[in-house]
Amino acid sequence: MKKIMTAFIGAAALTFGALGDNAVAANNVAKSNDSAGVVTAQSIKSGQYKIDPYHTQVVFSVSHFGFTNYSGIFSDVSGSLQLNTKELDKTKLDIQIPVGTIQTTSPKLTEELKAADWLDVAQYPNARFVSTKIVKTGETTADVTGNLTLHGVTKPVTLHVTFIGAGVNPLNKAYTVGFQIYGNIQRSEFGIKTYLPKVGDEVSLNIAGAFEKKAK
Repeated sequence: MKKIMTAFIGAAALTFGALGDNAVAANNVAKSNDSAGVVTAQSIKSGQYKIDPYHTQVVFSVSHFGFTNYSGIFSDVSGSLQLNTKELDKTKLDIQIPVGTIQTTSPKLTEELKAADWLDVAQYPNARFVSTKIVKTGETTADVTGNLTLHGVTKPVTLHVTFIGAGVNPLNKAYTVGFQIYGNIQRSEFGIKTYLPKVGDEVSLNIAGAFEKKAK
């Protein structure tokens, strides 16, 4: 039986100064003296942020022979966010995803996706997303366009970002802002064509992005 494969993703990218479509309500943020939840995007503090790798997740999903939408995840994301809430177009995002962190529910498949026929992590160890344009689409949403480099290929990608909440993390006392990000890429455009079209070309992204404000 042929090895069952599903795809991957790269992007990731990510996230970020702004917010997108399938909104998760901002007022779900817990309100307490410890977590000081912010329920309006306008209340977010501008400044320089770094990604919180422990609470940032890049989840991908792809059609598996038309039977299921199979998912996996990337972790250990790093990067920076220069957030300007007053002039959103000046917000800058630079994110890197170590592709070798890919995980699925099948150890055999996970290793297969790392190999040369798929992500080829030995030759292309990182995916990178660098924003080029941010457009506000609502009070808590925005579209973030940037260049995604994956598998040695760079293509423009637009992500839909939704503000979730912000406030002081009660555990480490870091001021944190969080977003949910949605988007799609075509893996064939990045040179990843194994098992097309039986394993889907379109890869859906669902990203939880957490950012901690740097101390001055």
